[in-house]
Amino acid sequence: MVKKVLILMIIASFIWAKTGVYEKNCIPCHEDMAIKIDKFFYRYLLKYSSEMEVKHAMSQYLKNPKAENSILVDGLINRFGVKKKTTLTDTELQEALDTYWEQYKVFNKLK
Repeated sequence: MVKKVLILMIIASFIWAKTGVYEKNCIPCHEDMAIKIDKFFYRYLLKYSSEMEVKHAMSQYLKNPKAENSILVDGLINRFGVKKKTTLTDTELQEALDTYWEQYKVFNKLK
């Protein structure tokens, strides 16, 4: 009985992991881009350095995207343009940014 419950919990966690705000709203647009989504993270991390500042900068950009507040170099902005304003609520955006941070953070992963 315990094994069945454990297996169901594992399956449910896999299903949930694939249906979060980040997975549904961010990955589909970025997976076909020439620049992969992790590269954006590293650019933000180099510029802003802390979790709070990275998330704040990303949130501000996603709510009001402009070339002036983008972390992309001018050549990439000219090539790909500026993204459209997010349609996510503040809560959904925060959830997506939290997931994104956990996915790509380098802290405690470097040896």
